[in-house]
Amino acid sequence: MALQCGIVGLPNVGKSTLFNCLSNAKAQSANFPFCTIEPNVGVITVPDERLNKLAELIHPQRIVPTTVEIVDIAGLVKGASKGEGLGNKFLANIRETDAILHVLRCFDDDNITHVDGTVDPVRDKNIIDTELQLKDLETVESRIQKVQKQAQTGGDKQAKQIYEVLVKFKEALDQGLNARTVTFETKDEQKIAKELYLLTAKPVMYICNVDEKSAVTGNQYVDQVREAVKDEDAEILVVAAKIESEIAELETYDERQMFLDEIGLTESGVSRLIRAAYSLLNLETYFTAGVQEVRAWTYLRGSKAPQCAGVIHTDFEKGFIRAEVIKFDDFIHYGSEAAVKEAGKMNVEGKEYIAQDGDIMHFRFNV
Repeated sequence: MALQCGIVGLPNVGKSTLFNCLSNAKAQSANFPFCTIEPNVGVITVPDERLNKLAELIHPQRIVPTTVEIVDIAGLVKGASKGEGLGNKFLANIRETDAILHVLRCFDDDNITHVDGTVDPVRDKNIIDTELQLKDLETVESRIQKVQKQAQTGGDKQAKQIYEVLVKFKEALDQGLNARTVTFETKDEQKIAKELYLLTAKPVMYICNVDEKSAVTGNQYVDQVREAVKDEDAEILVVAAKIESEIAELETYDERQMFLDEIGLTESGVSRLIRAAYSLLNLETYFTAGVQEVRAWTYLRGSKAPQCAGVIHTDFEKGFIRAEVIKFDDFIHYGSEAAVKEAGKMNVEGKEYIAQDGDIMHFRFNV
């Protein structure tokens, strides 16, 4: 199953508007399609100008971009951790995702009622954080009860390690901190922490949904969010969902670009959001390039060459011999694979080579 980002937020913050913008192929250039797996899941193409640059040199029969899955999760309300509203479904849906896109309302509009009466993005953030933290605390305390006796009285080293990790998480959660603020030094501890699948341990990006006049510079609400999350390992993205929905209605790329120019943006917030979601999932891209197709392939950051080969086909990984690697900038500079080889800029790499974002790879294998 592909890695997924879940869009979360309180009701009426612009969450579904953003998802609908993502779902409209016109929001991107014509080459960026969208399809629906089920009503709230979209497979969205990741904009990557490098594909177009390679295609300009190679003139392939087709261009195949890479994708990311976005899930629109039902709006959460206070008390979700106790099953209020769609609480149980909401929390189950978040647990299934790999990263969280947390939409915060950072605009004033008397025509759109806020669930809590006033606009306060930091309060909204804390409501959702608290619900997720309460659920994580429930998980952690349940696990502590199971391993505590074994860890403290027996000689089970692994039980002791699990207990110590759980206690660290409990201390943070009791203080109203997210699990992602807790760091572990050893690989064993990191593995235990990861396998707990805590909701607040997932990587998060806060999406500040602003009005049109704040689309470029942000506003006081965005500043409040920045201050509130400065100690978190989290990113912030400023997007004006209303503008994005207007851009999505425009028919041509030129019309959309003209609209963006008028408001002072170089590209749409949707494009920035998709790329940021891709990065949040710890994903990178390598390319295969030939006259039949120029294609982007997704791999987890830090993967070695055989694992990247396996993304194309499992046989490529099983029978991996070597990878012929050209750096993207070298390909663009010399203009063709033959010219790169002649300049001595193509490297032959073995099983221990760690792929770099933008590598153009050709795999040799034998099964």
